[in-house]
Amino acid sequence: MGEPKFKRVVLKLSGEALAGGQGYGIDPGVVESIARQIVRVVKMRVQLAVVVGGGNIWRGTAGSARGMDRATADYMGMLATVINALALQDALEKYGVDTRVQTAIEMKEVAEPYIRRRAIRHLEKGRVVIFAAGTGNPYFSTDTTAALRAAEIEAEVMLKATKEAGVYDSDPRTNPRAKKFEELAYLDLLNKGLRVMDSTATSLCMDNEIPIVVFNLNEEGNIEKVIMGESIGTFVRRQKNGRSGPERDREEDEENL
Repeated sequence: MGEPKFKRVVLKLSGEALAGGQGYGIDPGVVESIARQIVRVVKMRVQLAVVVGGGNIWRGTAGSARGMDRATADYMGMLATVINALALQDALEKYGVDTRVQTAIEMKEVAEPYIRRRAIRHLEKGRVVIFAAGTGNPYFSTDTTAALRAAEIEAEVMLKATKEAGVYDSDPRTNPRAKKFEELAYLDLLNKGLRVMDSTATSLCMDNEIPIVVFNLNEEGNIEKVIMGESIGTFVRRQKNGRSGPERDREEDEENL
């Protein structure tokens, strides 16, 4: 096996991913599958941090839409991410992986407070760091948290795990002719309204030149494949020579005719 393409990585897991087919709560089988994949990555001496969402338990935007105070609803969502983080930590430690949960909201009885230097030190020692409770502030998504933490710990890439094989020009679940993009520029995500993650997260990655790989988490082994540099999912990075990914692809196709 060759050398990993990336040495320090932030993996973004949605809460829905932990729910599996049941759509809510935590599916132990899914959590164990994710843990197995992370174990293989850790054995490759890759420094891995994980950001977990909480949508399988509570979504702040859903509570707000029903009349709840938005800040209160978002804080409830942050607490949901802590539950997911502890579940993932437990699964990893059963495989003998040293793990630390760090929360943006202090709850020292169950997790460490988020401290950037301490997080980096854990990673250098081979521990998996799970970031929970979002940024600690309402009105920010866990995608934005992942982008922020990736910038803070100087990660080489942000892995966005989804239920789809990558980014499409339309919903592949309703449009069988939906086209998957192999590569995109950050501005393509913003200008085309491709709902991969929110604009704040995309802008953070763009400003700090952190590439994003969007891939299917449901196929076991994909996390390892992405880190090894295999061409799966959709690769999002800065523009080259002022051209977006699709524009560049079209020009290269024309040149090859």
